[in-house]
Amino acid sequence: MELFKNTNFDFLGKKWPFIAASLVLTAAGLGSLIVKGGPHYGIDFRGGVNMYVKFADAPPVDKIRGALAQKISGEISVVEVPGTSELIIGTELKDEKNLEAARRTMIETLTANFGGTQGKLDLHNTGAVALADRLRDPLSRAGAGLNDQQLGELAKAILAFRDGNPNFGIIKSLDQLSAVPGVTPQVLNVIKQEMALAPFNIRLVEFVGPKIGAELRNQAILATLYALGGMLIYIAFRFEWIYGVAAVIAVFHDTIITIGLFSIFNKEISLTVIAALLTLVGYSMNDTIVVFDRIRESLKTKRRESFDSIVNASINETLSRTTLTSGLTLLSALALWIFGGQVLNGFAFALVVGIIVGTFSSIFIASPILIFWKEWMEKRGEGKGSERAVESKAARREQVKAAK
Repeated sequence: MELFKNTNFDFLGKKWPFIAASLVLTAAGLGSLIVKGGPHYGIDFRGGVNMYVKFADAPPVDKIRGALAQKISGEISVVEVPGTSELIIGTELKDEKNLEAARRTMIETLTANFGGTQGKLDLHNTGAVALADRLRDPLSRAGAGLNDQQLGELAKAILAFRDGNPNFGIIKSLDQLSAVPGVTPQVLNVIKQEMALAPFNIRLVEFVGPKIGAELRNQAILATLYALGGMLIYIAFRFEWIYGVAAVIAVFHDTIITIGLFSIFNKEISLTVIAALLTLVGYSMNDTIVVFDRIRESLKTKRRESFDSIVNASINETLSRTTLTSGLTLLSALALWIFGGQVLNGFAFALVVGIIVGTFSSIFIASPILIFWKEWMEKRGEGKGSERAVESKAARREQVKAAK
C-alpha cells in the first residue's frame, strides 16, 4: 500500500532550518538538564516506598497528599490508576534504615485520616495472626471459643473472602462475612464488636533502597549504550562504517532531545520511561536503516546521478512506508497519552516525542551526515575507495564511452 506515489520533495534542500531547530531543541534540553542538576528521576531510581492502596469509593487525592505531606518530609507522589479507585502513593527516602518507618507512617496517616475504626481492628488492613489474636478472648467470652488451629483456619478463611470478593480487598459490610464457612451468628456478632472496615485496603507495599535505585539507573544507562554499540557494529558491517556512525548519531540526537523535553516539562524518568526510550532506539534505528538500504540499492541503479539526488530520491521512495508505520504508531501513542492516565503519562509522552523526533532525524539528521561526509571526502581526495566513489568512477567511464 502506498499513500504517496512518485513524490519528489526536496527534503535535503530544506535541511538547514530543520537542523537549526534540532540544535535549538538539543541546546534547550541540555541547558535544562544542567540547570536542574540532571534528569528528574522517579522513585524507581532514587529509592523510596511505593504503596498501592484501593479505596471503597473515589479517593480524595488532594486530601491524601496534604495529610502525608504533614507527616513525611521529601517528595510525595499520589497517582491515580485509570479506571479504578486505586492509588499509588510514593515517597522518596535517602536512608534505607527509614524504609520501614516510612511505610508505618504512611499506613498510620491513612488510618488516622480515613480509617474511622475507632479503636477496633481494621479488617481491610490486617493479617491472619493479628485477626486470630483479636478474636480469641472475645469468642471465648461469647461461648464460641475455638482452639488455635480452628481459630487460624477461621482467620485465613475470612481474609480469603476479603481478598477474593469482586471488590478485591474491600468489603462493603461485615454482614457479608456470614457467607464464610465457620462464621456462625455468634462469631459474626463478635466480629462486629471487635472489627471495623476502613474505606481503603493497602494491597501492596514496595521498597526500593537508594543503592538499588542507583544500580537500576546505571544498568539502564548501560543497556542504552550497549544497544547503540551493537547497532553501530551491525550497520558498519551491513553498509559502510559512516552509515553506522550517522545512524547512531541520529539515535543519540533522538534520545537527548526526548530526555531534554522531560527535563523542560519536569517529568519523571522512571523504569517505564527507560523501556520507552529503548523501544524508540530500535524504532528510530529501523526507520534509518530502511532509508539507508534504499540509498545503497539506488547507488547501483542510478550511477549517473549525484549522491545528493540519490539520497533525496531514496527518502521520497520510502515516504509512504515511513508515514504508514510512524503515523499509525503515533496515533496509538497519542491515545495512550491522552486517555492512559497519570500512570502511563511518562511512557506515552516518551513514545510521542520519540516517534516524531525519530522520523525527523532519519530524514534531516542521518541522511545529511552521509552527504557531509561524502563531500568532505571528495574535497580531501580520499573518496576513491568508497562505495559512491567507485560508482561515480564507473559512471564517468560510461560517459567517456558514450562521447566516443
